[in-house]
Amino acid sequence: MPHLTSALKGTAQTGTGPRVGVPGYAHPLVAATEWDALTRRTAPPLHWVVLDVARGPGDRPDPHCLEAAGRLTNAGVRVLGRLDLARGARDLLELLAEARRYRDWYRVGGFLLDRCPTDPSSLPAVRRTVSSLRALVDDPHVVLGQGTHPCPGYVEAADQLVTFAGAWHDYRWSQAAAWTAEHPPERFCHFVHGVPRGHLDEALRIARWQGAATVWFTDRTDLGGRVDPWEGMPGYWDDFVSRVGTGVSE
Repeated sequence: MPHLTSALKGTAQTGTGPRVGVPGYAHPLVAATEWDALTRRTAPPLHWVVLDVARGPGDRPDPHCLEAAGRLTNAGVRVLGRLDLARGARDLLELLAEARRYRDWYRVGGFLLDRCPTDPSSLPAVRRTVSSLRALVDDPHVVLGQGTHPCPGYVEAADQLVTFAGAWHDYRWSQAAAWTAEHPPERFCHFVHGVPRGHLDEALRIARWQGAATVWFTDRTDLGGRVDPWEGMPGYWDDFVSRVGTGVSE
């Protein structure tokens, strides 16, 4: 069962229901249906969508990604460029060069910093990276994609943290770190794969109990780490977004 502190936090939440954060589909050429669905269904509370052109922005503008990102932006959906921090091994100047390409070519509204470090010693470098990114884009939304709970100092370094990214069988018995109860749910995101359709309501309740206001649930799996479970649309997409849009009662 979820941690008691987190359960109380979720119960006390008085804002709107969760929103959908899309961690990144495959290239629009091979996932055209998925990208089209995002612009057809703007009524559900889409928070943001991650654009990953070629494990980053690529070396030149991609016309298919330009079209997909443009349609989302015109529909009022924030597009985030994916930057790989490689757990702190990337050079800052190299990251900023990629960020500028995302900004100049795809007009992104922020960034997902994937594989972000979690330890205290890396926090100053992550803060410098985020500060530099904020100088590149007007009012950017910055998400740290750690996939687990980092040390508490990271919560002040960005707009949101991805504090869970993994399989449903782990999520069902996961616990939120006690320090997260000191912050509003809008600061946290959960990405969960392998969620059966019949457990969507349970997954949404866990997110609420643990205080995560941006979620992505999919029935796709990683096949033991051999595939990316986030690259395609959930088989129950319409059901998922309708449940997120209406919220789940306690």
